[in-house]
Amino acid sequence: MSRDPVLDSADEAIYQLRTTAGGPSGVLPLTPELLKGMSSGDLFGWTQNAGMGWNPAQLLRRQFLILSTQGGVRAADGSPIALGYHTGHWEIGLLVEEAARAITAAGALPFAGCVSDPCDGRTNGTAGMLDSLAYRNDAAIVLRRLIRSLPTRRGVLGIATCDKGLPAMLMALAGSPDLPTVLVPGGVTLLAEEAEDTAKVQTLATRFARGEITLEHAADMGCRACGSPGGGCQFMGTAATSQVVAEALGLALPHSALSPSGADIWRDLARRSALALLDLDKRGRTTREILTADSIHNAMVLHAAVGGSTNLVLHVPAIAHAAGLPVPTATDWARINRAVPRLVDVLPNGPRHFATVQVFLAGGVPEVMLYLRKLGLLKLDALTVSGRTLGENLAWWERSERRERLREKLRQLDGIDPDDVIMSAGRAREKGLTSTVTFLSGNLAPEGALVKSTAIAPALIDAAGIFRHEGPARVFCSEAAAIAAIKEGRIQPGDVLVLIGLGPGSGMPETFQITSALKYMQGGERVALITDGRFSGVSTGACVGHLSPEAWAGGPIGRLRDGDLIRLHIDTRQLEGRVDVASVDAIELAARPIHPDLKPDPRVPADTRLWAALQQASGGCWNGCVYDPERIIRLLKAGAATTTPA
Repeated sequence: MSRDPVLDSADEAIYQLRTTAGGPSGVLPLTPELLKGMSSGDLFGWTQNAGMGWNPAQLLRRQFLILSTQGGVRAADGSPIALGYHTGHWEIGLLVEEAARAITAAGALPFAGCVSDPCDGRTNGTAGMLDSLAYRNDAAIVLRRLIRSLPTRRGVLGIATCDKGLPAMLMALAGSPDLPTVLVPGGVTLLAEEAEDTAKVQTLATRFARGEITLEHAADMGCRACGSPGGGCQFMGTAATSQVVAEALGLALPHSALSPSGADIWRDLARRSALALLDLDKRGRTTREILTADSIHNAMVLHAAVGGSTNLVLHVPAIAHAAGLPVPTATDWARINRAVPRLVDVLPNGPRHFATVQVFLAGGVPEVMLYLRKLGLLKLDALTVSGRTLGENLAWWERSERRERLREKLRQLDGIDPDDVIMSAGRAREKGLTSTVTFLSGNLAPEGALVKSTAIAPALIDAAGIFRHEGPARVFCSEAAAIAAIKEGRIQPGDVLVLIGLGPGSGMPETFQITSALKYMQGGERVALITDGRFSGVSTGACVGHLSPEAWAGGPIGRLRDGDLIRLHIDTRQLEGRVDVASVDAIELAARPIHPDLKPDPRVPADTRLWAALQQASGGCWNGCVYDPERIIRLLKAGAATTTPA
């Protein structure tokens, strides 16, 4: 009789079984006093530790938790056994191992857990993007629960890299104010030689559909974009910006953001971060002392100086909220962006478009901070996880061998002057670098909108720093309809592509598929985009997002029709502007019904609908899309009080 290999196996070894085993050798290091005072959980924890093979004689050591966003299964030689979702979490298990060995060598006891993360690049243009932003809150909750579920931990080392996993980890660490915590940024992938970068390859399908590239080119470039198997993307998108912000917050060691994944300098960071955590514990210093209003200020300053992703306008407030700190408002963001010049030339902003690993070699975050220090823009007394203030860290960096040798390495490897990557305010002005984010008002955004003004094509900005665009609306109620129109050539230079129904009510998916298609289509720089959704950190162009109220909340953007004349006025120097419909007056616009094609997306999961309701009750996207328990409970009680019993 033939054997079905799914139902049974012919391997005789499967029948070599036993129901008992000898168990671990040794004895628990108990004393009468210790045993009398132990909870059952503490005692059973020791039993479990011995059961997993740890020497029971060492169980009195200080215990520390390493949390990561590790994904996939790697063989010892690095080859894949099971793929991860993205390169960003593929190698960080190596960082966990380095940190754990450092903790053990220092006479402490490491634990490790993980909450893996999705890839926004993988889910762009798919229903998976409807879970992206909602995932961040869920992961932060689970990470905090993991921290609390190890009651004997004395501190937490968080290791994370990419768009949602790293903000979630920062929220979890911020929500653990009474513990010492350290963040290890998981680094970046290398540029591939003679290949497109990981941003540009995401536009291959659109460029092919428009006849701009060959099938052979698409197949070649699509295969070779990642220069190394690990690390976040090569551009200053959400992943890289989040690493910069983590360091600016003081939660990561100096010169830790953007390190090349897999390199010895990257592994060394994990070891030193573990030692920093142990030192914080010895000194009795906790996250509450490090994550302060001053560190939030420094993070916002660095975000502006590097030209960071607009998604951090969602994530920094969420980190502040988790820490119980005042949440920065749109007014705060606008004020800081007016005061802080952009000092870094990096993908996708340009003008020369250096990669994130080249920013690291040029000096990374501390090099940018040296220029910001001269401008008096930093809170230098803010404490950091190095055990020193930010000012003390910068004094070390300025005269360090590390700085000198890495900047010289950039010259040797790539022939790049590090001062062309990270530059003074004067040099930045000469090179045409403009500030990062402009916050807009207007009759289409009564509660506000934003645009990454660094990403507008410089040729479209006049001598006074003003970008003006006026054109007919081309309204789409789904991303799929919009991308089809672009591929089919129905969007023309001068148009204003209006994408509605992508706000928090639909999970607030990012729209990189659209913005990247416009970037690489011929004449696409002269197409403006407005949406109630959000963007990828690598998006470029005159892309106005976060229009509020969103279409699902009855916002005016949802009342637009094809042919309406849309007017954009963006002052990239004063960082202010408007987004208006110019062809109809306010009364006529308000009298219109919502666009007839705007229908609920049946793909939006029930748990994302719940996320949308909870974050809206907590202040919405301008408050970081967080969950505010007190406000939610208050609203639930008010609703229950008005409900008539059945």
